[in-house]
Amino acid sequence: MSTTTFANADAGALSMIAPGSWLGRYEVDALIGKGAMGEVYRAHDTLLNRPVALKVLTSSLMLDRDCLARFRLEGQTMALLNHPNIVAIYDVGSHGGRPFIVSELLEGMTLRERLRQGLLHVEEAVMYGLEVTRGLVAADCLDVVHRDLKPENVFITTRNRIKILDFGLAKSPEVRALASRDTWVSTKPGFLFGTVGYMAPEQVKGEPVDHRSDIFSLGVILYEMLAGKRPFRGESPIETLCAILRDDPPRLPERRREVPAHLDRIVTRCLQKVPDDRFQSARDLAFTLEDVAKSSQSSLRQRTAAGRVSIRGVFRALLHRF
Repeated sequence: MSTTTFANADAGALSMIAPGSWLGRYEVDALIGKGAMGEVYRAHDTLLNRPVALKVLTSSLMLDRDCLARFRLEGQTMALLNHPNIVAIYDVGSHGGRPFIVSELLEGMTLRERLRQGLLHVEEAVMYGLEVTRGLVAADCLDVVHRDLKPENVFITTRNRIKILDFGLAKSPEVRALASRDTWVSTKPGFLFGTVGYMAPEQVKGEPVDHRSDIFSLGVILYEMLAGKRPFRGESPIETLCAILRDDPPRLPERRREVPAHLDRIVTRCLQKVPDDRFQSARDLAFTLEDVAKSSQSSLRQRTAAGRVSIRGVFRALLHRF
């Protein structure tokens, strides 16, 4: 087994990991993604003989104690969240001083990539939203707040299963305990955790967040899936943040006529500026979306049955002509 090698390394920082390199028992195949904190590689687990995703902390952040701590806690937090709608963590480790997280290798696309292909069917958007909500229920049970829900962190597998990704900004009891001991882990003054356009008003204002902040972010995602655009937009990031605090977005039926009024009311409730006015738990939202999904499936079955009857009628009419 060879030692880990890096392509195009320089004196300032280590660069991306070269294919064929090894991190512990994992052999790197290829780079498949890159984010603010980490690079994700397709790799092979030589012990269990299976493909895996290997997330490695970006080399430029290896000297940042805050980032090192958050990367480690991300792996620990996700490992606790054992749920079909959250990406599964297999291992957490370090090789040559470089920390890594090993997870299931997903095949498919992110919700962002799917949105670029065009509008989703209303029933499809409801089912995706419901599966994200079910993942949030599991996070709620462990007092974990994602804090960075967005289409880039929602993955649609080839089997049409939703997986929530990237708990790198998650707020959990472990993060709070560490922050109480080490000030460099706590939120820095003037620094916002989250992504512009998907942050809840309390995040924008730098106030404490809880699971209802994730419900707001999910409301933004639901709105975007149904309308094809985000509810809060500005010419600049600052204007977008101001819109989150100040503006009420157009109602969904104004953007898309086939969105039913009861679904519009659900999304509107998720997007309330005051946390107390939103759904108070992901479980409550899940129950509500389940009712919508059942209603949508029933309507779809009725339309399908009506179509079959119509087709049979056409065939009968044709037969009578001959």
